Amino acid sequence: MSNNQDIFKDSQALNTSSKRFRGISFPGVWEFAIVVTGLLLFLPGLGSVHLFDWDEINFAESAREMILTGNYLDVQINFETFWEKPPLFIWMQVLSMKIFGINEFAARFPNAIAGIVTLLVLFNVGKRLKNNSFGLLWTAMYLCSLFPFFFFKSGIIDPWFNLFIFLGIYYFIRYSADPKDGKPVVLVSLSALFLGLAVLTKGPVGFLIFLLTFGIYLIISKFKFSFKWSHVALFTIIFAVVGGFWFILQIATGNWTIIQDFIVYQIRLFKTKDAGHGGFLGYHFVMLLIGVFPASLFALPTFRRRFLENENETGEKHFFRWMMILFWVVLILFTIVKTKIVHYASMCYFPLTFLAAWYVHKVILEKKKLPNFVRIMTFILAVIFGIAVIGVTFIDKIKHFLIPYIKDEFAVGNLEATSDWIGFEPIIGIVLIAVAIVFFIKTKKTLSASSLIWILAGSLFYISTAMFFIVPQVEKYSQAAAIEFYKTKIGEDCYIKPVFKSYAHYFYSERKPENNLDDLEYLTTEKLDKPCYFVVKNTARRVENFTSAAPDAEKLFEKNGFIFYIRR
Repeated sequence: MSNNQDIFKDSQALNTSSKRFRGISFPGVWEFAIVVTGLLLFLPGLGSVHLFDWDEINFAESAREMILTGNYLDVQINFETFWEKPPLFIWMQVLSMKIFGINEFAARFPNAIAGIVTLLVLFNVGKRLKNNSFGLLWTAMYLCSLFPFFFFKSGIIDPWFNLFIFLGIYYFIRYSADPKDGKPVVLVSLSALFLGLAVLTKGPVGFLIFLLTFGIYLIISKFKFSFKWSHVALFTIIFAVVGGFWFILQIATGNWTIIQDFIVYQIRLFKTKDAGHGGFLGYHFVMLLIGVFPASLFALPTFRRRFLENENETGEKHFFRWMMILFWVVLILFTIVKTKIVHYASMCYFPLTFLAAWYVHKVILEKKKLPNFVRIMTFILAVIFGIAVIGVTFIDKIKHFLIPYIKDEFAVGNLEATSDWIGFEPIIGIVLIAVAIVFFIKTKKTLSASSLIWILAGSLFYISTAMFFIVPQVEKYSQAAAIEFYKTKIGEDCYIKPVFKSYAHYFYSERKPENNLDDLEYLTTEKLDKPCYFVVKNTARRVENFTSAAPDAEKLFEKNGFIFYIRR
């Protein structure tokens, strides 16, 4: 691996497009700019929309219950043990809620910090791998892509989980370049530390991704990998202590059943479809292509066979190979997993945006033309996204034309909601379409830095403004009616039971331990010591099933697809 010893040395080949980034030479100036940009983009509007069922509310509720009960060791939902996730991210939310209060902003704040840290990591890794321009390009590819940006304004686990995995693999790549050179003890220690934190965040799948990636790398490199057994021992000890910290505490306190249930749940995710989370075989392929726009399209040419055939065996090529392996490992792994959720393959965002930055950097340096299929697909997707936003903003004006053709009663009920559109929202879509046209024209001959800036800036404008102005309005058509009802029951001594899977009633009614009775059969048939409110989706089958089970339940009202009942 001696050829890989230069893996993180700056590239000597700079062109005019990269020189512009060298004009500012003050130490830390780009890092400061990235932090300020992250604060300006990720914090505004962070608490302007309700947490979304299931995952956002799930984790926030666990944090709320930790604070309420004072039990910071056990993850709970409805004040009962919740064994699906380790507690690291929930501890972050607890700390945030201690500072900002128990609300949406606090639940999402840890991921805003994850966003800033991630951008700093990408810039510094890219800078070390090539130069400032590549570091900024990789950072911009990640920041300006749709789903990566969206997740930094969410309250789900994955941004921190993915960052820890990436850092663990990154430091191991540096170690793999030559374990006898540099600071191998530091590198192997950092790799083990971050992989351990990944396990403590979401579970053993974080380490599984590393093992599979490393295993494929060994096969491709024909097992040409040198190491010291002392480093293996050090890695194992640090990983076991950090990754197993919570599990060791559970065992020490006699909670073996939590560990057993946790393991069974992890296996079940691979073998069966979780309720409401099935999907077709190519689900993650499609989600990555669409959701990581525009970076996903720029990365496509790198998947051509023999893409690096004429490249010398350098440290950069070594890193490229690792990123390509990581991408396919994650994508194939979660394609095999029966449960299909959009963020399951979000670890692909790191290698995918790297591949996009690599290709674009190469094309601009060599003054080459962007492949027509990339230009056309970028234009088409941008137009589709633009039209989608324009269409959504006119939903109140056109829904009476659509309703006769919609067979789903619940969807029709959702459309009865009204939103408070300001009026300028269509401009968001129009701007993206205009940018797509400019990009398509400017890239007819070559891909220049200015044309790239057009599409990246257009995409960033689109997703940031849509998150701020569009998402809060769209949420009113989905879950807002139910959540607003739950909020009216804060402080009331009652039971609340949605007749569908949900975590929203726990968080938004501020449920107390004494009101955690959640057994549907008991609540619909037995004599109750306090009133119970039921929330039922308005489809005929659901309503018939509920009224048959609870004939003495009194209908209160119906709103936006939800029917609200009370049983005393």
